[in-house]
Amino acid sequence: MVRKLLLAALVAFTGSLAIAAELKSGPQSGEKLPGPFHPLNINGESAGQKACLYCKHGENPVAMVFARSATCEGTQKLISKLEEVTAANSKAEMGCFVVFLSDDDKLGAELKTMAEKAKLKNVTIAIDTPAGPNKYNVSKDADLTVVLYTDRKVVSNYSFEKGKISDKDIEAIAKDAAKMVPAKK
Repeated sequence: MVRKLLLAALVAFTGSLAIAAELKSGPQSGEKLPGPFHPLNINGESAGQKACLYCKHGENPVAMVFARSATCEGTQKLISKLEEVTAANSKAEMGCFVVFLSDDDKLGAELKTMAEKAKLKNVTIAIDTPAGPNKYNVSKDADLTVVLYTDRKVVSNYSFEKGKISDKDIEAIAKDAAKMVPAKK
C-alpha cells in the first residue's frame, strides 16, 4: 500500500515537472527578437507615453520581463534584483524593463506607486495588452516571462506559472543577466 502511494506521488510529481518544463513563453534562446513594440511607460524618461523600450536599448544587454501580476512577491523580488544587476552594469549600458500585461485601468497608478516606493532608477515599468506585443508569443499561462538578450538575440528565456518563481530562480536569472555584459578590457 505504501509503495503504491509513493509511486502515485512520484508519478504526479514528475508529471507536474514535465508540464512546468513545457511552458514556453516569449522568444526562445538563440532567436532574434521580433522587433519594436510600444507599451505605455510608467516611469523613466518616457513616463506617461507609449514608447519603444526595444528601440531605446538597441544592441545593449537587456533583461526584458513580461509579468501578469503586480502584487506577486516573486515578481517584486525579481524586479528588485534586476534593479541591482542593471545598476551594477550601467557602464556596459545594460537595460531592463518589465512590461505588465493587463487591461486593468487602475494598474498604471498602482505601478507608478510601486516604482516610486522601490526607487527604481534602472528598471522601466510599462503596460501592454493582456496578449503582449505582437509576434512575441507570450503564453497566457506564464505569469512571468524573462527574456535576456543582447544584440537583439535571446541569450536565455525563463517562464513561470503564477507563484512558481523561487529565490533560487531569481538568483539564476541575475547571474545569467550579469554574464551578458562584455568583459572589461
